[in-house]
Amino acid sequence: MDASMIERINALARKAKTEGLTEAEAAEREALRKAYLAEFRAGLRQRLDSTYVQTQDGAKIPYKDYVRLAKEAKEKES
Repeated sequence: MDASMIERINALARKAKTEGLTEAEAAEREALRKAYLAEFRAGLRQRLDSTYVQTQDGAKIPYKDYVRLAKEAKEKES
């Protein structure tokens, strides 16, 4: 997301607090928010996909596998 889109989101937020938004502006703000969140989530997912966890025995496993293994271990305890 480029800086101009973020600036537009902020401008609409300021306007919403001071004088209110028209229906078109509210719809634009909602669309921009959805686009921002989609990009944020994609970036976070990409970062987690490239993250590794080092176990106590020194092995490095992908974060995704670490979460799965931790979940399975927790289910076995229950």
